[in-house]
Amino acid sequence: MKSAAGKEKETISLAPVAVRPEFQKQGIGSELIKEGLKACLRLGYDPIVVLGHPEYYPKSRFEQAGKWEIKDPFGAPAEVFMALELKDGALEGAGGVAEYPDEFLEV
Repeated sequence: MKSAAGKEKETISLAPVAVRPEFQKQGIGSELIKEGLKACLRLGYDPIVVLGHPEYYPKSRFEQAGKWEIKDPFGAPAEVFMALELKDGALEGAGGVAEYPDEFLEV
């Protein structure tokens, strides 16, 4: 992510979770997110962004990225672009537009 001042902050994006309807409401999605967050932390990432359901991801402590003045590059509604600090202050002073690698854009 690059702030308006040109400062870069390495961040990882968690892909949206999908669970087949017949398996929903069993905690599978929450467990997938929990394990994904653990993997991000093991890899050394403490700030995470996600484009996802605005009522689902806050259950895993995600908040609207606008809180840190972070914007998505796709023009998605503000309520679906969220961020999470796995360590307090990880997004302090971040701001700017999140940048995604080309591979993400090809999906």
